[in-house]
Amino acid sequence: MRPSSHWLPYPAASLVALGSLYLLLPLACRYWLGWSSWPGYVSDLGIGSLLLLLSYRRPLLAAPLAVAWALMLLGNAELVNAVGRMPEPSDLKYLSDPQFVSQSTQGSGIRYPLLAGALTVAVLACLLLGRRQGPRLSRYAYALPAVLLLGHAADQYLAPSENDQWQLFNLPHKVLAEGTSRARVAIEDWYAGEESGLPPDIDGLTKLDLSGTPLLPGGGKARNVLIVTLEGIPGAYIAKNRQLIGSPYAEDLMPRLSQWAERSMTTPDYVLHNHQTIRGLYAMLCGDYEKLDSGTPKGVELLTSETRNQQCLPHQLSMMGFRTHFLQGAGLRFMAKDQIMPHMGFQQTHGRDWFKNKPYLEFPWGMDDKAYFEGALKYVKQLRQNQQPWMLTLLTVGTHQPYSAPKAYLERYPTAKQAAIGYLDDAVADFLAGLEKQGVLKDTLVIVTSDESHGLENVRLASAWGFNLVFAPQGDKLPAVKTGVYGHVDLTASVLDYFDLPVPDNIAGRSLFRDYATPREIMSYTNGLLRQHDGKVFTECTFQQVCRRYESTRFIAAESQYLGRVTGRQARLVSQRADLLDQSITGGQIGQRYQFANRERIDLKPESRDEWADNLIGAQYLEMPKGTRTRVTLKIEAVRLDRNGAALRLLTKEFDRDNSLAIPPLPPLKRGESIQLSFDFDNPETRKAFSFHLLGEGHGAIRISDFSVVTEPLPPELVAAQEPESAMEAAAH
Repeated sequence: MRPSSHWLPYPAASLVALGSLYLLLPLACRYWLGWSSWPGYVSDLGIGSLLLLLSYRRPLLAAPLAVAWALMLLGNAELVNAVGRMPEPSDLKYLSDPQFVSQSTQGSGIRYPLLAGALTVAVLACLLLGRRQGPRLSRYAYALPAVLLLGHAADQYLAPSENDQWQLFNLPHKVLAEGTSRARVAIEDWYAGEESGLPPDIDGLTKLDLSGTPLLPGGGKARNVLIVTLEGIPGAYIAKNRQLIGSPYAEDLMPRLSQWAERSMTTPDYVLHNHQTIRGLYAMLCGDYEKLDSGTPKGVELLTSETRNQQCLPHQLSMMGFRTHFLQGAGLRFMAKDQIMPHMGFQQTHGRDWFKNKPYLEFPWGMDDKAYFEGALKYVKQLRQNQQPWMLTLLTVGTHQPYSAPKAYLERYPTAKQAAIGYLDDAVADFLAGLEKQGVLKDTLVIVTSDESHGLENVRLASAWGFNLVFAPQGDKLPAVKTGVYGHVDLTASVLDYFDLPVPDNIAGRSLFRDYATPREIMSYTNGLLRQHDGKVFTECTFQQVCRRYESTRFIAAESQYLGRVTGRQARLVSQRADLLDQSITGGQIGQRYQFANRERIDLKPESRDEWADNLIGAQYLEMPKGTRTRVTLKIEAVRLDRNGAALRLLTKEFDRDNSLAIPPLPPLKRGESIQLSFDFDNPETRKAFSFHLLGEGHGAIRISDFSVVTEPLPPELVAAQEPESAMEAAAH
């Protein structure tokens, strides 16, 4: 006798369980998270009904589909909450990473435990109840997901929405849409045939423009310059910016910094060109667009140039008699800032190890913001004891994910992220007050800005919206609001222009201390969206390679008039302009030798807890072109170790995810000895965002005397032999 349910017979129960997992929960989750939009609901219904049909009466297929679907739903919600972007499918491995889970919300587990619990129950119900064969469904049932998905595609093609991606798609649908778009573009290109022509003009993006009327004729009266860079803070957190842009965002997470903004010259339409701290620092300090893709950061490429680095702001100011200093709260070795910042021209570069004051909380990346700014204030006091003018660049780290804050702040705010932001707000406001008390604001140009934006849900363009507050001794002669579109690429030209110093001809940008009668061109790539603005028309290109055009005099605007979409060759011009901006400083990655060892003593920890924060080298986010071989050589010396020596591990990642490269294991490092290792690997396809992670555990210290990475072309016969394998792999994906 077939077992039965008290409520439903088994066939019906199986269908209800599948419907709960694939239809009911996604719709309820979308509403609960505040992601309501009818394209999003259509996406959930279309993909959900398709998966339901594929799973029904197929128990062997149902199990992996159910687990994958649940992980995608939960992973999407967690990552959007953490960093304001949709995940790639392989990002979901982080949900099985205890380090990520424990640190994401101050050790309290995942952000949405109720969603995780509901999904777990639904998956188990599907697995248990799905073992029974239910009645057959009509073959025409597959028409429902087909109609829904085709309708969604037609709507987004004809009138694409500017809502965030997670409001329009679920994760499987996004992956499907990306593949479909690539196929569509390939067909369009084939149909149109090859078209020859000159590359698009990017002079408006790369030129130096000092044609505007100076706000301070003859330059400013400050002697020094202080640049305060806050980790990940978007422009929407400044109340005055929200008001001027007309943003509906109402949360006042940084009220004290917003009060200071009332005393500054603020630029509400301030553009951040990309994600990632090292890329933001390069754009700010070197007057150049960082790469708008995932290639080797130009800051890393700068290490192989002895000319381009001399145009960077620290180098320029040091030639004019300034003492130049860089101080950050994190360790310097991550992203090779221990080498990049001195190469830019900083005479003194310090990180976490410089601070002697005790932190107020344990944070894996470095000093918490309160302790950091207390140390920074002492640093400024030391600089003022010398009569020589100085430049100091500060970089915080406390608002980097995983977010952390003292208990009092965690109790005050609903999320750890908001608590960390509130903690930073108090810390930076106290720091500015301390500067005023020391008299720094009377003789120093102070600029407070952000390295990148972590973005905000339901805030238009938030991932590209930064802020820039200027405090100057002649603040009464500066406007309270700087109109016009500006961005990080303008900072170097602005500071040199303020001091009435020569500006190198080959840097880009406009000066914040000039008024311009004509609009300008500017670009940005954040949250998977490539954006271009020519002063009149704002163009935004999606991952589907469809570009929306808007009439707008601003880049950052709460709303603008939609003009229609472009695709095909016309849309491709936007990406071609970005490709030209991405051109390497060094002329390409092939043949470049990057040396990431600095030969300084490194004190080991007894235990490595974080593969990023505890990394001993700065070889991250590199690019290896297709058809090349990368050779790595390293030498590690024992400086002072106990009898147990040191355990060393070398890991590799691509796009922050573990890869399958076979890296030779490092033997234990014994007292008084050294380790030398050389290995290579082939790149049948281009590798981007490739990172090395060297981790060490032990009692004592080591020295890395060599860590070089060289990428060379493969012999033609090896390239030819790898092409069939690459083609098979591409077909499989």
